[in-house]
Order: sequence, then C-alpha cells, then structure tokens
Amino acid sequence: MKTRSFTVILHKEDDIYIAECPEVGTVDQGETIELAIAGLKEAARLYLEEFSLPETSPRFITNIEVFSHHEQADQTSNFV
Repeated sequence: MKTRSFTVILHKEDDIYIAECPEVGTVDQGETIELAIAGLKEAARLYLEEFSLPETSPRFITNIEVFSHHEQADQTSNFV
C-alpha cells in the first residue's frame, strides 16, 4: 500500500476538536488534537480502501483576512 500525504484542518467546537481532510472528504472528532487526527487517519484509510483518488500535486495552505461590511462600518464610524 502506498503512503500519501493529505491536508488536515483542525478547529475546536466547545470541548471537542474537529479534524477534516478536504482532499478525501473525511471528518472526525476527539477530545484532544491527537485523538481527532488519529480518528481522521483511520477514516481516511477506510475511505481510500473503497474509493480511489487521483494523484494530485501538493496543496499549499495560507490565511486571508476578510472584513465584513458590518466590521468596516464599525471601524469607519470612529472617524466621524
């Protein structure tokens, strides 16, 4: 079996960590980051046993800042 690398996106909701793999489409959760990732790895492995994915080029992750109209209105109101 070939080893492949995938992206993991983590976030916390209340007391649970959510881990998702956008390339495969799997999601899992855990009380710790480690448990969430371990569950995600197992979910991705089981998915890939049934469904194949095409080879893809590496993914690059970055952040962007987006201000909503409401936030901009709050910021500009200080100039009045």
